[in-house]
This record gives sequence, structure tokens and C-alpha cells, in this order.
Amino acid sequence: MSNIDRLVQHCPGKRALITGAGSGLGRAFALDLARRGWSIALLDLSEERLESVAREVEGAGGRAFHTALDVVSDGLEQAFIDFAETEGGLDLCINNAGVAVAGPFAQISDSDWRWQTEINLMAVVRGCRQAARLMSGRGIIINIASAASFACAPQMSPYNVTKAGVVALSETLAVELADQGISVAVAMPTFFQTRLTETMRGSAEARDFAAKLMRRSAYTAKRAAADILSAAARGDLYIPVPNSARWLWRFKRLAPTLFRRRLAGFARGERGKPGRKQKA
Repeated sequence: MSNIDRLVQHCPGKRALITGAGSGLGRAFALDLARRGWSIALLDLSEERLESVAREVEGAGGRAFHTALDVVSDGLEQAFIDFAETEGGLDLCINNAGVAVAGPFAQISDSDWRWQTEINLMAVVRGCRQAARLMSGRGIIINIASAASFACAPQMSPYNVTKAGVVALSETLAVELADQGISVAVAMPTFFQTRLTETMRGSAEARDFAAKLMRRSAYTAKRAAADILSAAARGDLYIPVPNSARWLWRFKRLAPTLFRRRLAGFARGERGKPGRKQKA
């Protein structure tokens, strides 16, 4: 039995809700669970993408319920309630929806900070709260943060701050919800191919830089979903993926000053030094 199959020991009803399920990592989670016969609530902004993923879920052997909504809206809580009432409960919640703001700190507006915080942090807070209310006896909450939560690369301050907040929230809830039989995990992936840059706010340079790092990665959303589900089934709280992220995580914790120096050097090398033409 694989670790992912052992999810059923914690989630016997096989009922999952996934935000940001219309593409990328959210879609990959849905299809992995669908192949194991789960019922899945799919939440995303795009009705068109949700309908496509719902068809894939049904074709893979799962049951799909999809709702197009903005995770910052009041409809988020109701979507949780409607699914739990229809399926008789909730076993697994994956708070995956996220966006990014990039650019020099001094140039990022308050409105962009609010947009980033409402989606990346407050929507996770609200998702965790609803999941805790609806899970009965056993369940798992998986919050999707990022390696940015501990790497804290320059020109990504709102993203870094909100993802670090997701880690702190998950650490708190892992203790607070344990007596209810609810396990909490936080995933901290590095770059892989997603649609994040489509909605990313910031300069063209910042978007191009993020897109370049994604294109370079051989790590896929499908592999990330499998690795995260497997680690959550083992009961891991911290899930840095892939292996390179685990090394970064350890490096940062063991030698934070050296880590910062290496990161600064990497950032300068990747973006090019001011006044110098970057190589093609």
C-alpha cells in the first residue's frame, strides 16, 4: 500500500475539497485522488477550467462537484458547507489557490499587498476554519505555501510574507487541532510549471524571471501532488518538495547567514548586475 493510499486511514469517507483546482497543482491533486475513487469539490475562478477538470475527474473514476468563485468572497464558506452537506462530511481540505506580486518593495502598492494577503493568506485562514468545523473525528488539512516562505528572495516581499504566514498558521493549527483528530501539513514547493505568472502582478521583468525559473524546472505538478499527498499521509507537518527544496530548508535552518549570502549571489547572477547586458 502506498502512502497516498493510506490517506483513507485518516480520511475514510474519501471526500476532498480543493481550492485553485482549475489548473496546475490543484488539478493534479484532483486527478490523483479521482483515480482512487474520491469525491472532490473543485473551486476556482474559471468556470471553463473547472468544467474541464470535472470531466477529467469523472473520467478517472472520481465524483466531481465544481463551483466557480473567488476565494476572497463569502461564497467560499458556503461552498464548504454545501459539499459537506451533500457528501455527509469532509475528510481532506487542500488550500491551494494563490497569486503572486513581484517587484521592488518601495514600488508595491497597498492595493497589491491587500490583494496578495487576501488570497494567499486570509483565504487559507478561512478554508482552515471551515474545514475544522466540518471535519468530524478525523481529517487532514494541507496548506500550499512555497519555498519562498523560507528562502525570501528579493523583489517578492508580498509573496514571501504571505507564504511565511501560511507556514506559521499551519504550525499553530497542527497543535491546536490535534485533539480533534485533524492533521495539518504545509507544502513548500520550489518552482514548477503552473499558471501563476498569468495573474502575477509586477513588472514584465519580474514575470519573465519567474517564468524562466518555471521553464527550467523538470519537476511537474503531477509529481508535486503525489509527493505532497504521500508526505501528508505519513503525518509530516513540513513538506518541502522536491529533494532540492529539502536541502534548501535544512540549509536555511542550520546556516541562515550563509544561506542569505548564497541567495543574494544567486539573485544577482540570475537577474544580471545593474548596467551589464545579460547573456541570452
